[in-house]
Amino acid sequence: MKEKNTFAVVVGILSIVASVIVSAIVASRTARSTSERFLKECLGREGGGGIHQKTLDLKLAHSLPTTHPVHKGMVYMAKELEKISGGEMKITIFPNEQLGKETVIISKLQRGEIALGKTSAAAMEGFAPIMGVFSLPYIFKDSKHYWKVLDGKIGGEILDATLDKGLKGLCYYDAGARSFYCRSRMIESPADLAGLQVRVMKSPTACEMVKLMGGIPTPMSFGELYSALQSGRVDAAENNPPSFLSSKHCEVCKFYSLDEHARIPDILMVSKKVWDSLTGQQREWLLKAAKASSLFQRELWAKATKEDLEALVKNYGVKIARPDKKTFAKACQPMYDKLEGTEMGKIVARIKALGE
Repeated sequence: MKEKNTFAVVVGILSIVASVIVSAIVASRTARSTSERFLKECLGREGGGGIHQKTLDLKLAHSLPTTHPVHKGMVYMAKELEKISGGEMKITIFPNEQLGKETVIISKLQRGEIALGKTSAAAMEGFAPIMGVFSLPYIFKDSKHYWKVLDGKIGGEILDATLDKGLKGLCYYDAGARSFYCRSRMIESPADLAGLQVRVMKSPTACEMVKLMGGIPTPMSFGELYSALQSGRVDAAENNPPSFLSSKHCEVCKFYSLDEHARIPDILMVSKKVWDSLTGQQREWLLKAAKASSLFQRELWAKATKEDLEALVKNYGVKIARPDKKTFAKACQPMYDKLEGTEMGKIVARIKALGE
């Protein structure tokens, strides 16, 4: 009887062990299947086979309209990639928040659900604090200084700052200089912002800047902004001329003050999961196409900015002012004072040194 009981116990233990092993195998296969499904969806592969088969169709998502210079830059990249890869790689673009707002796009990139995404550097502050340097008011002297930094060592360091968050920057796109536009009055000095609800991107640095200038920062997605301005939920916002025009915010806001307080680039991000799955040759092709598109888009941007400022006045009756930037810069000096002796302060010093 004792031997029978012992045998029963042993059989029971073996059954439990077998059950645990089977569950682990099933869980492993499920996880692998889920990961492969994510990569398959984001790459949109044609035909069968593995990751290195003949054609890879990378999905790229962003929030801008198709008339925007940044979108046109990405269209150029798609054409370049297909050309230089001999048709082995291509890109399908989903504009206008078709795959979600910027925050959603970033999450999908991290999970490997899409391959590529365009985001503002300001939206990346929460992932890499160094991104906040772009939102610092008047850190760049002019466009020449701006691109000297972005195309150099500092710019490269910032593109790689989100690797531990599952994201890799490929290139920068010109998003111009941001300036204030308002429903009710011209912003000619910080005093004119007093008491106004000002829409800003979800950036701690942008919020602090508006507070120091006297406004009330109101973080909000770009897609919500038109209705918020129309309803009076916010009084003002800030952006570059092409975005002000293409978003139709100029239908509501007739006062545009070119204080040019910040130059925050857009960044083309690739999912690290996707990046790690590519061959060395595929990575080289993708980087080459991205860099070529960045140069192409800069030319588009300069042309669009000039034409759009003219269109704002002629077609929409927008009044444009060019205020003294010194009063705005002075109001924001405390932001720089508190950075002295910090890691961010060191980056600021390096950036400013390149403008001397």
